[in-house]
Amino acid sequence: MWRPPQRIKWLPKPGTWPSAEVAAKSRLFSPVQVGPVSLAQRTWIPAMVPWRATDEGFVTEDNIEWYARFATGRPGAIVVEATGIRDVPSGPLLRIGDDRFIPGLKRMTDAVREASGGETKVFIQLIDFLSIRRRPDPVKFIERFLMITDRYREALGMPGASDDAVRAKILTMPDAEVDAILTPRDLESLRSGFRERVTDVHMPHIRELPQVLPGLFAAAGRRAREAGFDGIELHYAHAYTIASFLSKLNTREDGYGGAIENRVRLPIEVYREVRKAVGNDYPLGCRFLADEIIEGGNTVEDAKVIGVEFARAGMDFISLSRGGKFDDAKQPKVGEAAYPYTGRSGYECMPQYISDDFGPFGRNIAAGVEIRKAIRAAGFKTPVVLAGGVHGFEQAEALLAEDKADIIGFARQGLADPDWFLKVKLGRGEEVIVCEYTNYCEALDAHHQQVTCQLWDRKQLDEPGIRKTHDGKRRLTPPAWQRG
Repeated sequence: MWRPPQRIKWLPKPGTWPSAEVAAKSRLFSPVQVGPVSLAQRTWIPAMVPWRATDEGFVTEDNIEWYARFATGRPGAIVVEATGIRDVPSGPLLRIGDDRFIPGLKRMTDAVREASGGETKVFIQLIDFLSIRRRPDPVKFIERFLMITDRYREALGMPGASDDAVRAKILTMPDAEVDAILTPRDLESLRSGFRERVTDVHMPHIRELPQVLPGLFAAAGRRAREAGFDGIELHYAHAYTIASFLSKLNTREDGYGGAIENRVRLPIEVYREVRKAVGNDYPLGCRFLADEIIEGGNTVEDAKVIGVEFARAGMDFISLSRGGKFDDAKQPKVGEAAYPYTGRSGYECMPQYISDDFGPFGRNIAAGVEIRKAIRAAGFKTPVVLAGGVHGFEQAEALLAEDKADIIGFARQGLADPDWFLKVKLGRGEEVIVCEYTNYCEALDAHHQQVTCQLWDRKQLDEPGIRKTHDGKRRLTPPAWQRG
């Protein structure tokens, strides 16, 4: 992963923990309305992919235990990981592209309610993503997959040559010469692996995305409600399909790209179709980027316009993230796929303790505050979820008290200690396991390994009945909090 050149090492500073009396009077532990649903407190666990589903996308006992363990801490809401709306193979990621997935998802929502005593609301994040392939072996790519055109024949001085002759010539060339000859897309496919873009309108299935996606999302929304979720978060962030439509890099000329009013068109059409499917009495919002952090991409100014349009459309909440794009991702090794959290935009999404003068805590807050101000100035009261390195009560409470946010997200801190919320509420914050922001969890995610936290995953491994990782070396959930 990209690191700031300053390489300053930071330690988390959660500040003073409140007494139970102070916590009871705080904004953080006060109710908040999200559309038709009331959260018992203004705490929110954003979606995190733990790699626990089956390869067919079904819920496993590991998934159920994972979310039930978060629920024991009784946060206001938990957002279940990005769940695919298509019924296509996607590895051990949850899917909701067919009714056969509903029973497993229903077991999971039931488990969250039971573990939280009905206090925690459980949302699901719905996602669509385009195809991305692993970086190929260079010889195999040139021999089998490189499309030979007259452009290449002319560049090599081989007019009329056969495809095989051109391929053979390219194979003899030094890398620098190959890089100079290939088109940008062919070069990307060779050096990083082929990746579809929403601008690839020469491909029928890409051209037809605006006609296909609203129905797919709507069908997934109907299933989510049937499975017992309390609400839906549409995934409009990072490197995925809808985020790519929102991006300033989207130059489609069919009314769905170019000007910002065209780029928000499909996301709003998706929202409206899902709204029809789930009804007006059901929470429906989205997560999108406050800043893409890539050259030529959306900035905070673009995000302010997008946020206002989403509020105008009627979304019940807006959750803000940052970066996490393919555009500046590190070149993967041969046989691996590009990972959208390895460049600068990825670092801004999940900054770690090695940082710059600003540090890893709260890097998205200033942008989030500006977007919320724009939404309020336009006359909308849409709740805004802010997240990004918040790990202490004082930090969270200040954001709420200063009217900079409506709900606070705790992702990595929630992973480090799912009991954070209950401990702090009961006046026992000194018992919190504070995240160190080493991004141990992110490294596991990058390699599609079951995500855990180094602060607890090797503790009490002899505890009877615990579930462990495939290699048996780590526990899958933290030990229960011994309240004493």
